[in-house]
Amino acid sequence: MSMISRRARYDFEEMAGEMDPALARRLFEEGAFLVIFGMPQHTEFGIDNNIWEVGPRFRGVKLIPPGLHFVHYSAVCAGPPRRVAPRLGFFHNFARREILVHKWDRTLEELSDQPVPTEEVESIRTKIKDLDCMLGAYPYNNLRQWLALVSHVTPKLASDLQPADGRVSASPILLPDVPGRTQTDRMSLTPNFNQPLCTSLQEGEARLPAMHPAPGTELRFSPVPTRCFPSGASPAEVTRHSLDRSFALDSLIESSYRGDEHAVLGELQFSFVCFWLCHVLEAFTHWKDLIELLASSALAATSRPRLYSDLVPVLYAQLQHVPQDMFVDIVASENFLTSTLHELFETLSNPHVQPTLRQRALRFKEHLTRTYGWDFDSEPDDCAPVLVELPDAHV
Repeated sequence: MSMISRRARYDFEEMAGEMDPALARRLFEEGAFLVIFGMPQHTEFGIDNNIWEVGPRFRGVKLIPPGLHFVHYSAVCAGPPRRVAPRLGFFHNFARREILVHKWDRTLEELSDQPVPTEEVESIRTKIKDLDCMLGAYPYNNLRQWLALVSHVTPKLASDLQPADGRVSASPILLPDVPGRTQTDRMSLTPNFNQPLCTSLQEGEARLPAMHPAPGTELRFSPVPTRCFPSGASPAEVTRHSLDRSFALDSLIESSYRGDEHAVLGELQFSFVCFWLCHVLEAFTHWKDLIELLASSALAATSRPRLYSDLVPVLYAQLQHVPQDMFVDIVASENFLTSTLHELFETLSNPHVQPTLRQRALRFKEHLTRTYGWDFDSEPDDCAPVLVELPDAHV
């Protein structure tokens, strides 16, 4: 079961009457509208950290606070049995009083990517009050939680990171690496049922055809550097940079963000939203890689105190929305996050780290211990000596 689906669902029409009238009037003057035509009843629909099962009269959302939001949905076959399609979503920076219009594609069972003509949008604007009773009000009480989750995600960063086709998908379209233009190519992709059964998961995976996302559908994450040391590094320097990945973090900030260190936090938040709300495994992996990079960069914690001071509330906000057992590695029966946070707290307890940052990290550590019972004082099992691979020049 997905994390977000554990929340209560409501008929979206019930939301319209739950807002304070004075606040509703102000948001009616400032807020944006998302108008959707044709979305079937029972569809799972959400905006930001809210999700509902829509009713038969649903036509969208009103009173959306201007700014960056994430719209997501899943087609549903009510059944029985009930079946839910993989989730789709998109980021959109709503302007004041904007009306964004989408139409449901019954064939593809998703929102159409065909733009709605400006004339039609303006016609809807003149009749927006006629749709009022069919528009669910944005849950303003949850806005602060959402803003904490995207506090460093700028509209440009979201546009740069989301797929070129504008849709984040839990199940992207995959194409075989082999073009498949000839009969021989196609036969190579056809299962051979005369082969003996696989004896292991690894053997089964090896028989699968190599696939890649269709162009324009992949998330455009910044590549996390795999090389932790500069060119020409001595063996001693290789060891030092492998234990402290600050060089890799600095390289990422300079190459991908033109020196804007807080863009790292923005990408961390973007990837979290994609895996939490849209169930994208690739986003989870990237989120994990960024946290591990930040946690293992001790020198950066002293040279970039603002980055690490702002990292703490980012992680605090994210951990409020996920169950404790989500981060457990099923194979190793270990919680990767506890071991990574153990390393982060070790990094931030260094006496060379700013005192205010050390105190902030300590309070966060104590909060996690009280809330989840996680022990950060015992040495994790993965603290054994590690072999360091030397560059070719020193082999």
